Amino acid sequence: MKTLLLITLALGLSANAARLQAAGAPSQSIVERTSLAKSDAEKHILAVLDDMDKNQRAGSMSVPVLDGRLLRLLTETTGAKTVIEIGTSIGYSGIWFCLALEKTGGHLTTFDIDEGRAAKARANFKRAGVEHRVTLIMGDAHKEVTRLKGPIDILFLDADKEGYLDYLTKLLPLVRAGGLIIAHNMNTRQADPKFVEAITTNPDLDTLFLNKELGGVGVSLKKR
Repeated sequence: MKTLLLITLALGLSANAARLQAAGAPSQSIVERTSLAKSDAEKHILAVLDDMDKNQRAGSMSVPVLDGRLLRLLTETTGAKTVIEIGTSIGYSGIWFCLALEKTGGHLTTFDIDEGRAAKARANFKRAGVEHRVTLIMGDAHKEVTRLKGPIDILFLDADKEGYLDYLTKLLPLVRAGGLIIAHNMNTRQADPKFVEAITTNPDLDTLFLNKELGGVGVSLKKR
């Protein structure tokens, strides 16, 4: 709840700044800076992520850098220990999760159906030194997730968009009260209207849409 309140406050401040600027008030430039390493271990992981962003992003369908940072922020802020990711790709978002899981002592279980992408992900997890935090499951995630047991702290959806509703239906009961459902590509071009309807009309959830200019991230709190 604290995390979403902070996000809501930030969005409110941004909207207020935009209104002031439109009214002729002087604006102040805010510079987005890269993540700064607090330790040698974090420096190493960030270097791997930077290399992946520069040299492996093409065709990988990986999340943008700022969305990766958001995943890390939400995971570490909530103290998440169990993260489920649908759509591993080359492991980029997974390593952002692992940056937080290194601090919370948690674990990432990630699903993919493409062995080529999964092979790259395994190599990237290893060179980032986070492979001990990850279980990568191959196969059709719609079937494989039925074997999961709760509680889930964070569920991250970044695979077949038309499948989001099915993943939500199967896994929402396993998400703990106070846990998060994070969905990527929440924009008018890619989002499944049925999924959007499901996360915005369920009284057990409170949903915000962030970073819409970068592709869009839906963050849903499962209320306590």
